[in-house]
Amino acid sequence: MKLTFAIPAYNEEKQIGGCLESVLKETAGKHYDVEIIVVNNASSDRTSEVALSYPGVRVVDQPKKGLTWARHAGYLAATGELIANIDADTRLPKGWLDRVFREFESNEKLVALSGPYIYYDLPFLTGVGVKLFYWAGYLTYLFNHFIFRRAGMLQGGNFIVWKDAIEKIGGYDLDISFYGEDTDIAKRIQKVGRVKFTFGLPMYTSGRRFAKEGLVVTAIRYTINYFWILLFRKPFSKKYNDVRE
Repeated sequence: MKLTFAIPAYNEEKQIGGCLESVLKETAGKHYDVEIIVVNNASSDRTSEVALSYPGVRVVDQPKKGLTWARHAGYLAATGELIANIDADTRLPKGWLDRVFREFESNEKLVALSGPYIYYDLPFLTGVGVKLFYWAGYLTYLFNHFIFRRAGMLQGGNFIVWKDAIEKIGGYDLDISFYGEDTDIAKRIQKVGRVKFTFGLPMYTSGRRFAKEGLVVTAIRYTINYFWILLFRKPFSKKYNDVRE
């Protein structure tokens, strides 16, 4: 099977290089069929130029700003059967790609796979708080998924899906600008097949949003929007801040 990395990037000239280096390092010496697409999402900096400086990277322009618009553009441009949705500030850990292919090859009912973030630039105590937040979210996911059958759990920036499964659910909801896009996909795609969240598939990422907006405020905002998507099929928060260096 072929896998496409689809990476949305809005003014990420400082981060996109590290992301692409981690992808290329993870694919080096392996015989997987992989393509790398960076979606230049209305950037006004050198994001596109930096991305194109890396071998084998294809840049797709999406002039309409918005995370779901960028993810949808990556989905449309992808030629792989699997789409790995990662972000410009993420870094693949060693063995990530092996785990992904192993999971999908061993379970034909699996349509979406995800794992948690590990924030590489947050203080230790903040990192502990984030882990507790993940476990609380995971317990909520188990309750909703296996008892009420209402939702799976996907971490935006660290989830892999079958392209045809995205097609079956009508693509990404372009009315969602930022918050809740992963919850919306998890909720709709579970009707197609199995959605799996595992702590065995972590992804390194920047904690810049927590550092800028605060751990408690950010956690509350994500939690509210998670339940709003489940209950009302739309996010509570329409606006969001672009947090960059």
